Amino acid sequence: MNSVPETGYERRTALVTGGGRGIGAAISARLKADGFRTIILDIERPDVDADIFHRIDLSDADATAELCRQLAEQEPVTCLVNNVGIVAPAKIEDVALPDLDRLMHINLRPSIICTQSFLPVMKRLGGGRVVMNTSRVTRGKELRTLYSATKGAAQSMARTWALELGAYGVTVNCVAPGPIATDAFWRNNPPDAPLTKEIIDGVPVKRLGTGEDVANAVSFFCAPEAGFVTGQTLFVCGGVTVG
Repeated sequence: MNSVPETGYERRTALVTGGGRGIGAAISARLKADGFRTIILDIERPDVDADIFHRIDLSDADATAELCRQLAEQEPVTCLVNNVGIVAPAKIEDVALPDLDRLMHINLRPSIICTQSFLPVMKRLGGGRVVMNTSRVTRGKELRTLYSATKGAAQSMARTWALELGAYGVTVNCVAPGPIATDAFWRNNPPDAPLTKEIIDGVPVKRLGTGEDVANAVSFFCAPEAGFVTGQTLFVCGGVTVG
């Protein structure tokens, strides 16, 4: 009978980028309830309790790298949720090239910096979990050229990292939310707009998702029992991606 390799992965400290509000806050709260010591990096003060909070502009690569270096020396971070992200809706004719850099520097670059910073900790402790919060827009959605580019890149990176890091007991997975009723959703989809009603009516389960729906999926990927699942993307979308 084949034996199951043991790793040293435990729920120790979880760090969530952009973990102060919306989906990120729900993820932070769930991981804390799961037994993690939690760290939130965000530009605004969080709506939820965390053991450690650092106010930081994650688009600042040097500041992000330095803070993560300090935290890696201080905290046993075995779980990293690369959650931070912004949207710049525009038709392709109207896409502004400066927005490409802006979204890459916020939606994608911190994932690389944070992962590089905490991998030595995870390897030393015998395992880890990296989760990327991506989006169902990678399947296609109007007005999301730049957002889908960054989220698609994140999913591709996750598959690559899964192959590179599996031998160290580090899994890398993605959650890809569909329409979630956050402040950001309502800013980009006015409640009284016909397109918003069309979005909601098009969800097979006939409701918008919640931050907690996404946090449930993240919780699974971050569990010690999920060590045989890596390189995957779980769509938390109410069935939108099925048809």
